[in-house]
Amino acid sequence: MIVQFTLQEKEKTIPLQFEYTRMVNAGYVGRNQEEVQKHVQELAAKGIPAPASTPTLYPVLCRTLMKDASIEAYGTETSGEVEYVLLIENEQNIYVALGSDHTDRHLEEVDIPRSKQICPNLITSTVWTLDEVQEHWDELVLKSQVVKDGHTIEYQEGKLELILSPVQLMDFVRSKIPGPLDKTIIYSGTVGMKTDGFVFGQRFQAQLTDPRLGRSLELAYDIEPLAYMELEGE
Repeated sequence: MIVQFTLQEKEKTIPLQFEYTRMVNAGYVGRNQEEVQKHVQELAAKGIPAPASTPTLYPVLCRTLMKDASIEAYGTETSGEVEYVLLIENEQNIYVALGSDHTDRHLEEVDIPRSKQICPNLITSTVWTLDEVQEHWDELVLKSQVVKDGHTIEYQEGKLELILSPVQLMDFVRSKIPGPLDKTIIYSGTVGMKTDGFVFGQRFQAQLTDPRLGRSLELAYDIEPLAYMELEGE
Protein backbone atom coordinates (compact mmCIF):
# COMPACT_ATOMS: atom_id res chain seq x y z
CA MET A 1 0.00 0.00 0.00
CA ILE A 2 1.09 3.59 -0.62
CA VAL A 3 0.43 6.62 1.58
CA GLN A 4 1.33 10.28 1.02
CA PHE A 5 3.11 12.35 3.68
CA THR A 6 4.83 15.72 4.04
CA LEU A 7 8.45 15.36 5.10
CA GLN A 8 9.47 18.21 7.42
CA GLU A 9 13.23 18.72 7.45
CA LYS A 10 15.28 21.41 9.19
CA GLU A 11 15.51 23.54 6.07
CA LYS A 12 12.46 22.58 4.00
CA THR A 13 9.32 20.49 3.59
CA ILE A 14 8.84 18.12 0.66
CA PRO A 15 6.25 15.54 -0.41
CA LEU A 16 6.98 11.94 0.57
CA GLN A 17 5.41 8.84 -0.90
CA PHE A 18 5.79 5.83 1.38
CA GLU A 19 5.06 2.25 0.38
CA TYR A 20 4.46 -0.36 3.06
CA THR A 21 3.56 -4.04 3.08
CA ARG A 22 3.05 -4.69 6.81
CA MET A 23 2.26 -2.88 10.04
CA VAL A 24 2.80 -3.94 13.64
CA ASN A 25 1.87 -2.51 17.04
CA ALA A 26 4.22 -2.94 19.97
CA GLY A 27 3.09 -2.93 23.58
CA TYR A 28 4.48 -2.92 27.11
CA VAL A 29 7.58 -1.15 25.83
CA GLY A 30 8.86 0.62 28.95
CA ARG A 31 12.64 0.56 29.32
CA ASN A 32 12.10 -0.28 33.00
CA GLN A 33 10.48 -3.69 32.68
CA GLU A 34 9.90 -3.92 36.45
CA GLU A 35 7.55 -0.95 36.14
CA VAL A 36 5.99 -2.59 33.08
CA GLN A 37 5.13 -5.66 35.14
CA LYS A 38 3.38 -3.44 37.70
CA HIS A 39 1.35 -1.97 34.85
CA VAL A 40 0.52 -5.46 33.57
CA GLN A 41 -0.82 -6.36 37.00
CA GLU A 42 -2.90 -3.17 37.12
CA LEU A 43 -4.45 -3.96 33.75
CA ALA A 44 -5.08 -7.57 34.78
CA ALA A 45 -7.06 -6.26 37.75
CA LYS A 46 -9.26 -4.39 35.22
CA GLY A 47 -9.87 -7.56 33.23
CA ILE A 48 -7.26 -7.14 30.50
CA PRO A 49 -5.33 -10.43 30.18
CA ALA A 50 -1.61 -10.38 30.94
CA PRO A 51 0.72 -11.21 28.02
CA ALA A 52 2.97 -14.26 28.21
CA SER A 53 6.01 -11.97 27.99
CA THR A 54 6.86 -8.32 27.50
CA PRO A 55 7.36 -6.36 25.30
CA THR A 56 4.62 -7.61 22.97
CA LEU A 57 4.02 -7.30 19.24
CA TYR A 58 0.79 -7.59 17.26
CA PRO A 59 0.31 -7.72 13.48
CA VAL A 60 -2.23 -5.18 12.26
CA LEU A 61 -4.19 -5.02 9.01
CA CYS A 62 -2.48 -2.54 6.68
CA ARG A 63 -5.81 -1.03 5.66
CA THR A 64 -6.45 0.20 9.21
CA LEU A 65 -3.89 3.02 8.75
CA MET A 66 -5.73 6.36 8.60
CA LYS A 67 -4.98 10.10 8.53
CA ASP A 68 -8.64 11.11 8.85
CA ALA A 69 -9.92 13.92 11.07
CA SER A 70 -12.66 11.66 12.44
CA ILE A 71 -13.22 7.94 12.86
CA GLU A 72 -16.20 5.66 13.45
CA ALA A 73 -16.12 3.25 16.37
CA TYR A 74 -18.25 0.26 17.29
CA GLY A 75 -19.58 1.07 20.75
CA THR A 76 -18.48 3.73 23.20
CA GLU A 77 -15.65 1.97 25.06
CA THR A 78 -12.80 2.92 22.73
CA SER A 79 -9.82 5.18 23.31
CA GLY A 80 -6.60 6.32 21.70
CA GLU A 81 -3.07 6.18 22.99
CA VAL A 82 -0.18 8.32 21.82
CA GLU A 83 2.80 6.58 20.18
CA TYR A 84 5.73 7.38 17.97
CA VAL A 85 5.66 5.59 14.63
CA LEU A 86 8.59 4.33 12.58
CA LEU A 87 8.18 4.22 8.80
CA ILE A 88 10.98 1.98 7.57
CA GLU A 89 11.64 2.32 3.87
CA ASN A 90 14.94 0.47 4.33
CA GLU A 91 17.84 0.46 6.79
CA GLN A 92 19.08 3.81 5.42
CA ASN A 93 15.76 5.66 5.18
CA ILE A 94 13.61 5.68 8.30
CA TYR A 95 10.97 8.28 9.12
CA VAL A 96 9.23 9.23 12.38
CA ALA A 97 5.55 10.07 12.67
CA LEU A 98 3.12 10.52 15.53
CA GLY A 99 0.29 8.05 15.88
CA SER A 100 -2.53 6.71 17.99
CA ASP A 101 -3.30 3.02 18.42
CA HIS A 102 -7.05 3.46 18.87
CA THR A 103 -8.39 0.41 20.70
CA ASP A 104 -11.70 -1.20 21.58
CA ARG A 105 -11.24 -1.60 25.34
CA HIS A 106 -14.22 -3.94 25.72
CA LEU A 107 -12.85 -6.36 23.11
CA GLU A 108 -9.36 -5.96 24.57
CA GLU A 109 -10.57 -7.72 27.72
CA VAL A 110 -11.29 -10.81 25.64
CA ASP A 111 -8.81 -10.79 22.75
CA ILE A 112 -6.02 -8.20 22.50
CA PRO A 113 -4.86 -9.05 18.93
CA ARG A 114 -8.41 -8.73 17.57
CA SER A 115 -8.96 -5.48 19.46
CA LYS A 116 -6.11 -4.04 17.36
CA GLN A 117 -7.98 -4.78 14.12
CA ILE A 118 -11.42 -3.32 14.83
CA CYS A 119 -10.21 0.28 15.28
CA PRO A 120 -7.82 2.23 13.05
CA ASN A 121 -4.21 3.20 13.55
CA LEU A 122 -4.18 6.98 13.22
CA ILE A 123 -1.08 8.77 11.91
CA THR A 124 0.06 12.33 11.21
CA SER A 125 0.37 13.67 7.68
CA THR A 126 3.78 15.14 8.55
CA VAL A 127 6.88 13.08 9.32
CA TRP A 128 10.53 13.67 10.24
CA THR A 129 13.65 11.78 9.28
CA LEU A 130 14.96 9.67 12.13
CA ASP A 131 18.48 10.96 11.44
CA GLU A 132 17.49 14.49 12.47
CA VAL A 133 16.26 13.46 15.93
CA GLN A 134 18.35 10.38 16.69
CA GLU A 135 21.04 12.11 18.78
CA HIS A 136 18.58 13.87 21.11
CA TRP A 137 15.81 11.24 20.92
CA ASP A 138 15.30 10.86 24.67
CA GLU A 139 14.47 14.58 24.99
CA LEU A 140 11.38 14.28 22.77
CA VAL A 141 8.05 14.37 24.62
CA LEU A 142 4.78 12.55 23.95
CA LYS A 143 1.53 14.06 25.21
CA SER A 144 -2.16 13.41 24.69
CA GLN A 145 -5.50 14.85 25.72
CA VAL A 146 -9.07 13.55 25.58
CA VAL A 147 -12.01 15.87 25.03
CA LYS A 148 -15.02 14.51 26.92
CA ASP A 149 -18.34 16.35 27.20
CA GLY A 150 -16.66 19.62 26.26
CA HIS A 151 -13.84 19.32 28.80
CA THR A 152 -10.19 18.73 27.83
CA ILE A 153 -8.50 16.14 30.05
CA GLU A 154 -4.72 15.82 30.19
CA TYR A 155 -4.39 12.12 29.49
CA GLN A 156 -0.76 11.06 28.89
CA GLU A 157 2.70 12.61 29.06
CA GLY A 158 6.25 11.29 29.04
CA LYS A 159 9.67 11.71 27.50
CA LEU A 160 10.77 9.11 24.99
CA GLU A 161 13.49 8.06 27.41
CA LEU A 162 10.74 6.07 29.17
CA ILE A 163 10.11 3.65 26.30
CA LEU A 164 12.18 1.64 23.85
CA SER A 165 14.34 3.70 21.51
CA PRO A 166 14.05 3.18 17.74
CA VAL A 167 17.12 0.92 17.75
CA GLN A 168 15.76 -1.15 20.64
CA LEU A 169 12.30 -1.27 19.09
CA MET A 170 13.58 -2.43 15.71
CA ASP A 171 15.78 -5.05 17.37
CA PHE A 172 12.72 -6.36 19.20
CA VAL A 173 10.64 -6.46 16.03
CA ARG A 174 13.44 -8.32 14.23
CA SER A 175 13.34 -10.93 16.99
CA LYS A 176 9.71 -11.61 16.02
CA ILE A 177 9.83 -11.08 12.25
CA PRO A 178 12.62 -12.78 10.29
CA GLY A 179 14.40 -10.88 7.55
CA PRO A 180 14.78 -7.15 6.80
CA LEU A 181 12.20 -4.64 8.01
CA ASP A 182 11.89 -2.85 4.67
CA LYS A 183 8.43 -1.36 3.99
CA THR A 184 7.32 -1.87 7.59
CA ILE A 185 5.36 0.52 9.84
CA ILE A 186 5.96 0.08 13.58
CA TYR A 187 3.78 1.65 16.28
CA SER A 188 5.98 2.05 19.33
CA GLY A 189 3.70 1.42 22.27
CA THR A 190 2.79 4.20 24.64
CA VAL A 191 3.60 6.11 27.82
CA GLY A 192 1.61 6.02 31.07
CA MET A 193 -1.74 7.65 31.72
CA LYS A 194 -2.18 10.62 34.05
CA THR A 195 -5.74 9.53 34.82
CA ASP A 196 -6.89 6.64 37.00
CA GLY A 197 -8.08 4.67 33.98
CA PHE A 198 -9.20 4.85 30.36
CA VAL A 199 -11.19 7.93 29.36
CA PHE A 200 -13.78 7.41 26.64
CA GLY A 201 -14.30 10.79 25.02
CA GLN A 202 -15.42 12.38 21.79
CA ARG A 203 -12.02 13.62 20.61
CA PHE A 204 -8.39 12.53 20.95
CA GLN A 205 -5.44 14.92 20.60
CA ALA A 206 -1.70 14.18 20.72
CA GLN A 207 1.66 15.87 20.28
CA LEU A 208 5.27 14.78 19.78
CA THR A 209 7.45 17.73 20.74
CA ASP A 210 11.11 18.21 19.82
CA PRO A 211 12.43 20.91 22.20
CA ARG A 212 15.89 20.87 20.63
CA LEU A 213 14.68 21.80 17.14
CA GLY A 214 11.62 23.73 18.33
CA ARG A 215 8.98 21.81 16.41
CA SER A 216 6.21 19.30 16.98
CA LEU A 217 3.99 16.78 15.25
CA GLU A 218 0.30 17.08 16.10
CA LEU A 219 -2.56 14.62 15.73
CA ALA A 220 -6.27 15.14 16.43
CA TYR A 221 -9.42 13.27 15.50
CA ASP A 222 -13.05 12.99 16.52
CA ILE A 223 -14.54 9.66 17.62
CA GLU A 224 -18.04 8.93 16.39
CA PRO A 225 -19.73 5.79 17.78
CA LEU A 226 -22.11 3.93 15.49
CA ALA A 227 -25.16 5.36 17.21
CA TYR A 228 -27.71 5.35 14.39
CA MET A 229 -29.12 2.03 15.59
CA GLU A 230 -29.18 -0.01 18.79
CA LEU A 231 -26.13 -2.28 19.01
CA GLU A 232 -26.56 -5.78 20.33
CA GLY A 233 -24.90 -6.26 23.70
CA GLU A 234 -24.99 -2.56 24.52
